[in-house]
Amino acid sequence: QVQLVESGGGLVQPGGSLRLSCAASGSIFKIGVMGWYRQAPGKQRELVAHITSGGNTNYKDSVKGRFTISRDNAKNTVYLQMNSLKPEDTAVYYCNAAYSITTVSFWGQGTQVTVSS
Repeated sequence: QVQLVESGGGLVQPGGSLRLSCAASGSIFKIGVMGWYRQAPGKQRELVAHITSGGNTNYKDSVKGRFTISRDNAKNTVYLQMNSLKPEDTAVYYCNAAYSITTVSFWGQGTQVTVSS
């Protein structure tokens, strides 16, 4: 079992930056991939970015060049650096972890990101 706790959300003006953190505990050595999802009011949850144990990353097209996902294995933490934020980035951001692509995943409680217009 893996437990995930997100932090770092808040209110920011368009063009501003935030860094989200996700601290993992439990069976952390089994984690093969971690990622960030977001869900805006009235919309479906969508993948923002993910990173594998080997350091391979993938991003949603609309955040490429603005967001960076990274891992610090010593601190059991994954980060999402968000720059040049836009109002359409407003959502609850959720951390996710999985042992592999074929296994069930684990979710954090979410952290609110609001980009004012």
